[in-house]
Amino acid sequence: QVQLVESGGGLVQAGGSLRLSCTVSGVIRTNYVMGWFRQAPGKEREFVAYISWSGDSSYYGDSVKGRFTISRDLGKITVTLQMNKLKPEDTAVYHCAADPWGRGSSAPGDYPYWGQGTQVTVSS
Repeated sequence: QVQLVESGGGLVQAGGSLRLSCTVSGVIRTNYVMGWFRQAPGKEREFVAYISWSGDSSYYGDSVKGRFTISRDLGKITVTLQMNKLKPEDTAVYHCAADPWGRGSSAPGDYPYWGQGTQVTVSS
């Protein structure tokens, strides 16, 4: 069983930065893929980024490419999402997710483990 807990959300002005963290506990194998997704009110859950547990590969959604960076710290067993140049349309609840089969997918349905999420609000 894998447990994921997000932290680091908050309120920030447009153009600002936030850093989200996802603390991972439970059984983790080296083939895990860790993802970040977000969901705004009335909208479907949107893929943000994923990274392989080894850190060798990562992938970003088009709306965040060039502004967000995903990374992981094996020592602290955390996955972080550095968000720069934030826009009001980035406002959402951000969720960390884990795929134990390492598929490298942008589909929420391919991630069986989810954190409860952290709110990010970007004011204009």
